[in-house]
Amino acid sequence: MVDNPRARKLADRIKVIVAEMIDTRIKDPRLGFMTVTDVRVTGDLQNASVFYTVYGSDEDREGTAAALKSATGLIRSEVGKQTGIRLTPTLEFHLDSVPDTAANLDAALIEARKRDAELEALRAGARYAGDEDPYKKPREDDDEVE
Repeated sequence: MVDNPRARKLADRIKVIVAEMIDTRIKDPRLGFMTVTDVRVTGDLQNASVFYTVYGSDEDREGTAAALKSATGLIRSEVGKQTGIRLTPTLEFHLDSVPDTAANLDAALIEARKRDAELEALRAGARYAGDEDPYKKPREDDDEVE
């Protein structure tokens, strides 16, 4: 999205309109439990990308994608009516991958903590192979040469 105040306002308005439409007017049985997470509008206000997440299985995601594809015309006409702009942007629906990425990162962090704990347990009983301080130090001469 371009850093354009008008595009940002339109994106926020489209997000609200799409969420209301899905909640109240779209009665497709394929539509799963979904949330509109973000809308990005191009700088020329001609295209809008709607990002959504679906709670459930892959079948639920596929069904929701099909339901949104079939309802795109109805949603776009409602966006045009409620925004009142001359040219209604085209709508593209994209499944948002942020929740999946966040879940993968959480799993990686849990694994890292587990490995850190194992390493700490191994360090507890470990001893040095040689001296504690392996670096050579200058000799201290106790006998002064005369």
